[in-house]
Amino acid sequence: MKIGPKFKIAKRLGAPIFEKTQTQKFALSEARGGRTGKRRPGTISDYKRQLTEKQKMRFTYGVSEKQLRRYVSEAMSKSHQPINLLVARLEQRLDNVVYRAGLAKTRQMARQMVSHGHITVEGRKITVPSHKMAPGSTFAVREGSRQRALFDNFAEAHQAAGVPGWIKFDAKAMAGEVTGTPTYQPSETLFDPAQVLEYYSR
Repeated sequence: MKIGPKFKIAKRLGAPIFEKTQTQKFALSEARGGRTGKRRPGTISDYKRQLTEKQKMRFTYGVSEKQLRRYVSEAMSKSHQPINLLVARLEQRLDNVVYRAGLAKTRQMARQMVSHGHITVEGRKITVPSHKMAPGSTFAVREGSRQRALFDNFAEAHQAAGVPGWIKFDAKAMAGEVTGTPTYQPSETLFDPAQVLEYYSR
């Protein structure tokens, strides 16, 4: 999915939703913007607020409008707690699991890694970034890809502290398993899923 100028998008949405905007430069830019006549939050319409939160979610995970609408419809039709199901489904995407395991520094890089055939699931090469990784699913870097420069010194540079509790990952083996279902943690997200559901419920 082509995203566009990330700094401008993040600034427009008012959140560092891309890794390249999670910098001091972006924070200072936001602080300056806050002093130059931004409208007060109370003057923003409900629709505008919902649209902004929807865009934050969409760009965070790098999904298309069509994909996000499908995830929302699924969450609202299958659960009395659609927020948890929606966030879990986004987190269970193969590209996100690769990113969360620390195999890639960004979700965009993880998406390319999957698309280029570097990742296997249950021993089979999967090139679909949206592939759902349910609890019990195993994944690994494909044997033929391990000698590529992309994975040079991977085990030494890997940061295990960043891997969430629902993923078990062995940096030396470049392999892991989804051991649980991810849950929505408000403090760990840059968007409000409730506003996203409101947007699609209009």
